[in-house]
Amino acid sequence: MKAFINIPILLLLIPAVPIKAFDIPTSESIDSWIVLQDDVTWIGWTDHSGFPVCQTRANFPYPMKSISNIIEDIENYPNVFKRITTAKILDDDIAYLMLDMPFPFSGRDYIIQFIKDKSETDWVFSFKAVTHVDAPPNERSVRLINAAGAWLIRPINNNETSVTYTWNGELLGEFPSWALPKAWKTQGNEIIEWLGAALNE
Repeated sequence: MKAFINIPILLLLIPAVPIKAFDIPTSESIDSWIVLQDDVTWIGWTDHSGFPVCQTRANFPYPMKSISNIIEDIENYPNVFKRITTAKILDDDIAYLMLDMPFPFSGRDYIIQFIKDKSETDWVFSFKAVTHVDAPPNERSVRLINAAGAWLIRPINNNETSVTYTWNGELLGEFPSWALPKAWKTQGNEIIEWLGAALNE
């Protein structure tokens, strides 16, 4: 007699389910950028596998550990990155985040699985989209099902650190494509500005 498996019940027993999510490429693997800002904070984007990959870079007069401590503390993100209104840990390596968007656009949210990787010279915090049974419903927001990103932190010396943040700039929903470059530039500047403010506290 064949065993009967109730698929919906089985899925509920699995907290996090990987989806065919976009994997963010390493910053070193991309050598062709459309530059949006070439200043103390550098911002650019490129098309990679049909997705807009964005990047922002800056140097900070702080040791690597001070910066990684902020990035690892996901539940404190609303106090650091002001556009994030909700940040909740759902599992050991799973988090739910919600973003506020300028009027008249709906907010965005995403569920991510994150990985930390530290070598002798680099510290990398990467993430990509998954699903999770404990994630809130997204009735009032647009879910970013291809969310992906990576922080690369590299010491310049004992008291100065290079920070590179790469992310999938896809916003989905009703956001107009012509406004995306401006949104990416704003986001890149905000991330660096807010990280710097948190380090200065």
